Amino acid sequence: MGRGKRNLIDVLAGLPWPVGLVVGALGYLTLAHGVPAWFARQGGPFAQVFAGASNPLGLLAWLFLALCAVGALASFLKSQRTRRLLDTRTGLESIAALGWRDFERLVGEAFRRRGYSVEETGLGGADGGIDLILRRDGRRVLVQCKQWRRERVPVNVVREMYGLMAHHRADEVRIAALGGFTPDAERFADGKRIELIDGSALLMMIEEGRAVSSRVIDARHRIEPKLVAAEERLIDVPSCPRCGETMVHRVNRRNGNGFWGCSTFPACRGIRN
Repeated sequence: MGRGKRNLIDVLAGLPWPVGLVVGALGYLTLAHGVPAWFARQGGPFAQVFAGASNPLGLLAWLFLALCAVGALASFLKSQRTRRLLDTRTGLESIAALGWRDFERLVGEAFRRRGYSVEETGLGGADGGIDLILRRDGRRVLVQCKQWRRERVPVNVVREMYGLMAHHRADEVRIAALGGFTPDAERFADGKRIELIDGSALLMMIEEGRAVSSRVIDARHRIEPKLVAAEERLIDVPSCPRCGETMVHRVNRRNGNGFWGCSTFPACRGIRN
C-alpha cells in the first residue's frame, strides 16, 4: 500500500525543521530579488517588466516562503510528537496499541537516538516495504517495520528485504517486528547483513534511547559543559571484545548488577563485566 504523492509541505515536514526555513528564505530571495535582477541584466521586454518598482513574482515569493514555513512548523511539531511517542512507551502493549505509521516513527526515533540520521521513505506502507533509511558513518541501512503482535514474520519477507538491499546497493537490512520471526526467517538471516529486531530487542532500544535523552537533559541543566568533557575523558570506556565497537554501561534487570554491553546490540551481543 503506497503512501501516495507528496507535496512541498509533506516533503519539508519529513526533513529537520531548520531545513524548511532555509529553503523558504533562499526561495524568497531568489524570486523576490535574484530573478528580477537577472532579467534586468538581460534586456528586452522582460527587463522592462522587472525594471518597475513592482515585482510580478513578489506574491509568488511570499507564497513560497509561507509554504516552507508551514512545512517547517509541521516538521517541528512532528519531531516533538515523535519524541513524546518514544518517551511514553512503557511496554509491548503500549507499542502494540500504536497505528502502523506511529510504529514506524517510533522505530525511527529509537534509531535516531542511537546516532543515525533517519529518512522516512514513500516506498513502504501498512503492508511493508522500505519504511526507513538509516545513515551513519557513510553506511546506508534499509529498515522495514512490522507491527505484527500475534504473527511472526515469515522467511519470504526477509528474503524480499534481502533482495531490496542488493537492488538499492545498501549496506545492511534491519527488520523490526513485535511478534518476532519464524525459525526459517532466523536461519535465512543468519550470517547475512540482516538484523532481526523482535519486540524485546525493540523495547530495550527504546529504554536505552529514553535513558540517553534523560542523561543529556540532566547534563545540560546541572553540569557545566567543561566539567562534562573532563568527566568523559576520565571514564575508560572499553571496546567490544567481539566487534570492537564502543560499549555502553547497562544494568541486569534480574540481579541489578552493572555490566558493559555492545552499543550495536542486538546486532552484536558482546559484554564485559
